[in-house]
Amino acid sequence: MKETTQFFIGVDVSKLWFDVCVLPVKNQTKLPKIAERFINDKSGIKQFDKWLKKHQVSFDHHTLLVLENTGIYHRHLWAYCSEKELPIHIGNAAHIKWSFGIARGKNDKIDAVRLSSYAQKCADDLKATPNLNSVFLQLKDWMTARTKLLSQVNSIRTYIKELKTVNDKSIQKLLEAAHKQAIAGLLQSIKNIEAAMKKIIDENEAIKINYLLLKTVPGIGHLTAVYMICCTNNFGGKITGKQLACYAGVVPFESTSGISVKGKNRVHKMANKDLKKMLHLCALSVIRFSGEFKDYYERKKAEGKHSMSVLNAIRNKIVLRAVAVVNNKTAYVDNTLSNAENKMKFVLEVS
Repeated sequence: MKETTQFFIGVDVSKLWFDVCVLPVKNQTKLPKIAERFINDKSGIKQFDKWLKKHQVSFDHHTLLVLENTGIYHRHLWAYCSEKELPIHIGNAAHIKWSFGIARGKNDKIDAVRLSSYAQKCADDLKATPNLNSVFLQLKDWMTARTKLLSQVNSIRTYIKELKTVNDKSIQKLLEAAHKQAIAGLLQSIKNIEAAMKKIIDENEAIKINYLLLKTVPGIGHLTAVYMICCTNNFGGKITGKQLACYAGVVPFESTSGISVKGKNRVHKMANKDLKKMLHLCALSVIRFSGEFKDYYERKKAEGKHSMSVLNAIRNKIVLRAVAVVNNKTAYVDNTLSNAENKMKFVLEVS
């Protein structure tokens, strides 16, 4: 019988460095763990590469590297794994933390050790994260920049509005004039960012196809389509509609236990609030203009359902349809329209 060695690598990433723990498993027998710390930059990645080769870590399906999603600090490692074809799983930090159970104490080294054990224990259930796509990453950064600039604009406008209730008109006028140019500059920057995002979409065929398909779904416009692409890594890994709906916080969960606890089905507080907000605006739009969703909303309201409950159901439906059109590579078909009207609608969306 040929001996095989598997390597389960846990990496705890921070801004300045990353701690690594390798758990070798030879013929289902755990060997002593190996740990090391590296600087979180390109030079540190080179040292990490040499260190893995020194310990004869295989760069194939016998190895799995697991780390938590840190936003931007894990990008060097993600790029390295993509280049070396090293299987990597970038997991949700909260999900991984809770999987540890009751844990006393923590530091970077201990977290790396725990992550290696988590990789070994859950290897069969963990999906490999798609290779890093620099074009997609650029689009994601632009989207984040737009969100931050828009937040600043809204913050300034709110501040000026609140001052209006306590200031004299002359003072208020001076304050508004002082902030007017700043707001105009921020709005122009947002327009420039939106133009840059549109250019990226037009130049990348894979992103453009999914973008156009998403826009055929009622309620989904330019920004919602782009944000969904950013959240799902351009729908990599065949994400399901239920998974995306759960991530957006629009799936109601049961809350019962025996005969004593009989709570109502409610959505969970853990959600991507920005995506949920966008889906809410989509839902408000479709109940006014889309025949299919408008009829559904009015029918459920007539049955006595709460308006927010119905709106959440519509948010859920929009997500399910969005994932379906992307996975099936077919435009959305509105059953209330004729074939000719659906074709015309798709042409308008593409144009």
